[in-house]
Amino acid sequence: MPWSWRYESVDGQAVTGPAETFSSQSDAESWIGQEWQELAGSGVAQVVLVEDDRVDYKMSLLPAE
Repeated sequence: MPWSWRYESVDGQAVTGPAETFSSQSDAESWIGQEWQELAGSGVAQVVLVEDDRVDYKMSLLPAE
C-alpha cells in the first residue's frame, strides 16, 4: 500500500506540492521531517498523510501559537 502526503492551505484548500510516494508510513514521516520547512515556506500550511485513499492523520506545518 503506497503512502503519500496531501498538501493544504490554511483554509484546507488543496495546494500543489511534491508528488512523492512511499512504501511505508515511517518513510513518509521521515521525508516530511526533512522537507516541512521548505513546504511551509512555499505556502503549505498543513499536510495529510494518506495510505491509498484512507486518511491516516492531518498535521499543521505552522508554528504553535
